[in-house]
Amino acid sequence: MPASTSAAASPGPAEIVEIEKCLTRVTYLAGRARQHEYLMAMAGLTLDRAAVAILRRLAETAPMRPGVLAGLLAVEASHVTRQVQQLERAGYVIRTADPHDRRAQRVGLTDAGRVAVDRIREAARAGMRLALAGWSDEDLRQLAELFHRLVDDFVTRAEVPADLGPRA
Repeated sequence: MPASTSAAASPGPAEIVEIEKCLTRVTYLAGRARQHEYLMAMAGLTLDRAAVAILRRLAETAPMRPGVLAGLLAVEASHVTRQVQQLERAGYVIRTADPHDRRAQRVGLTDAGRVAVDRIREAARAGMRLALAGWSDEDLRQLAELFHRLVDDFVTRAEVPADLGPRA
């Protein structure tokens, strides 16, 4: 049996198993509808999860084409188009002509969109401050460093197919 197949078929080191379990729990907790409702109540906004993801992403970049935004969010372009239309009607985003191709449009945040993102981030940070209140500054620094490293490594390997071994 090839080494890559046997390694992929085994559960791996106990630490990898535990990390996967914890990431699954964090993903579940962060993605719950109740958590989103709480976040929106704290931020004083009424946005759905998809709209929040779009606003957060736009806050991190220059205005971009909806198709590029869809790719970054790993969703269908039509999904982003519908959300952008709603966000534009609400005054959170604006579409402008792409300077490189006047037929295309770019989507960017308005001032109201930036304020909304700031409120969402502050509400999320308030929850984190409560959850991590007992952690030392050094623990928080190490956690932030390791999370950045984890995300960077995941992004680097996101396009590499995993060898999951023989299929049952």
